[in-house]
Amino acid sequence: MGPALRPPEGAAGSAAPAIFIGLFAAFGGILYGYDTGTIGGIITMTYWRNNFSMGYVNPHGDLDVTANQTAEIVSILSAGTFFGALASSAFGDLFGRRQGLIVSCFIFIAGVIMQSASVAIPLFVAGRFFAGLGVGLVSSLVPLYQSETAPNWIRGTVVGTYQLAITLGLLLASIVNNATKNRMDSGSYRIPIAVQFAWALILIVGMYCLPESPRYLVKSGKHNDAQKSLARLRRLDPEHQQLILEFQEIQENFEHEKMLEGGKPATYLDCFRTSNSVRKRLITGCVLQSLQQLVGINFIFYYGTRFFQSSGIHNPFVIALITNIVNVCSCLPGLYLIDKWGRRPLLLWGAVGMCVTQLIVASVGTAIGLGDETANKTLITFVCVYIFFFECSWGPVAWVVTGELYPLRVRAKCMSMTTASNWLLNWAIAYATPYLVDEGPGNADLGTKVFFIWGGFCAVATAFVFCFIYETKGLALEEVDQLYVRCEQPWKQTKRSTSAGKSDDAEQSRKGQGQRLQNMPVLANTHELESVRTFNSIRKETDGRIESLGSRSRES
Repeated sequence: MGPALRPPEGAAGSAAPAIFIGLFAAFGGILYGYDTGTIGGIITMTYWRNNFSMGYVNPHGDLDVTANQTAEIVSILSAGTFFGALASSAFGDLFGRRQGLIVSCFIFIAGVIMQSASVAIPLFVAGRFFAGLGVGLVSSLVPLYQSETAPNWIRGTVVGTYQLAITLGLLLASIVNNATKNRMDSGSYRIPIAVQFAWALILIVGMYCLPESPRYLVKSGKHNDAQKSLARLRRLDPEHQQLILEFQEIQENFEHEKMLEGGKPATYLDCFRTSNSVRKRLITGCVLQSLQQLVGINFIFYYGTRFFQSSGIHNPFVIALITNIVNVCSCLPGLYLIDKWGRRPLLLWGAVGMCVTQLIVASVGTAIGLGDETANKTLITFVCVYIFFFECSWGPVAWVVTGELYPLRVRAKCMSMTTASNWLLNWAIAYATPYLVDEGPGNADLGTKVFFIWGGFCAVATAFVFCFIYETKGLALEEVDQLYVRCEQPWKQTKRSTSAGKSDDAEQSRKGQGQRLQNMPVLANTHELESVRTFNSIRKETDGRIESLGSRSRES
C-alpha cells in the first residue's frame, strides 16, 4: 500500500464533488476559530480596557476589567454554543443539514452586530451569547453534513478539515488582532469583530448552492431527491448500478433501524437505549469531546496572549501569532494520517505526546520560574510541541469519530449532545481559568502549574482511548453499526472482524435483507408491519432496477 490516499479498486464515478462540498462546508470552522481567537486579543487591547473598564485598576496601575468580568465575557460565548449545540438536532432535522447551517449563520450575524455596536460590557456580552448560539449550531451541523456526504475512503480527512478551518480562523484572528491592537479608537476591537460578517456571508451563499445530505433526505422520506443528491456527490448517473447499491444500503439500514424501534419517530430517549449500543456510543462521544477540551488547548487560545504577557514575555501578540501558525501547519499531517494510519492510534499517541509536553512546561515553570529567559524559551517551545501533538490527533480526530459513531435515526440528536458536552467543558475552562491563573485575592495564582492539570487529563485521555475507541477507518457509516455488534472491546478489534463486517454488509446490499428479517422476532404491531412493507418495497424496486440495468448491458 503506497503513501497516497486512493479510492477502492473498481469504484465508479468521482469523489471530487463530495470532497469539494465537504471542504467548503468546513468553512464553518472559520466562524468557530475566528470568534474564539479574537477575544483573547481584544481583552488585552489598551483602548478596549480603558473604555469597557468599570473603574477597576490592575496591579500595574492601568484601567482593566476584573477577573470576574473577564470570565463572564470570555465564557459567555461557550454558554451560547452549549445551547446552540443542543438545538442543532431540531435545526438539522427540521430544516435539513444544509438549510440548518444557513439559518445558523443568520443567528451568528445578529450576535456580531450587537458586539460591533457595543460600547459597554452588557451589550458586548449579549452579542457574544447570540454569536455563540450560531457557532454552537454550526459546530454540530458541519461535521454531521460532512460525514453524511463524504466517501468512506476519505471521510476522515474531509471531516478533519473542519478542525483545519478552526485553526485557520484562529490564525486570521491573531493576524487581525495584531494589526489593530495599537489603535486608540473603537476600530481596535470593532474591526476584528466586524470581519466576521464576511465569513458568515460566504458560508450562507455557498451552502445555498450545495446539495442536501442524501442520508437526511432518506430519513425524511424524500427518496427521489436523495438519489439525485447522491448522484451529484458521486458524479454518477442516478441509474448507475454502484450508485443504486450504495443508495439501497442507506435505505435498508434506515428501515432496519426504524423496524427495531417499531417505526416510531426518534426521540432523545432513544439515544439512551442499549439496543444497537446507542447508549455506549453516546457516552463515548460525549467523553471524547469533553476530553478534547480538558487537555487544555483552549487555554492557549483564549488566554494565551494574556498569559504570555503576565509571564514577562515580550511581544505576547507575536508569540500568539507564532502559536497559531504552528497550529495550522500541525493540522495538515493529521489530516493525512486519519485515513492512512487510523483514528485510534492517532488519538492514543497524540494523548501520550500531549501529556509529556504539558508536564515538561509545568515542571520547568515551577522549578525555574518565568523570570528566566531560558525558562520562557522552553515554555514557548514545548507549548508549540504540545499544539503539534493536539492538532495532529485530538483536534481533527475527535470531530471525525463523533461524526461516524451514531445510527442515522438518532444521529442528529446524539451529535447535538456530543457537541454540547464539548461546549459545556469549553465554558467551564473559559470561566475558571482567570481564577486559576491570575494573581490577587480569591485567585489560585497557579501560573504554569495549571499545566499539571491539563497533563493529568491527557493521561486520562490515553486510558480512555485504549478502552473505548474503535477503529472506523474505511467503514461506511452503516458498517459502524455492525462493528459495535461484532466487537465488544476495542482492544480486541482485528482486521478480520472489521473486514468481515464490510463483506457481510456488501453481500446484504446485493442480495437483500431477507435472511435477517427471517431471524427477527415476530412483529408485534402495525407500525412494525408497515416498516417491513416499506422495507420490502424498497428492496423489490431496487432489485428490479439493477436487473434491468444488467439486461441492458447484456443486450448491448
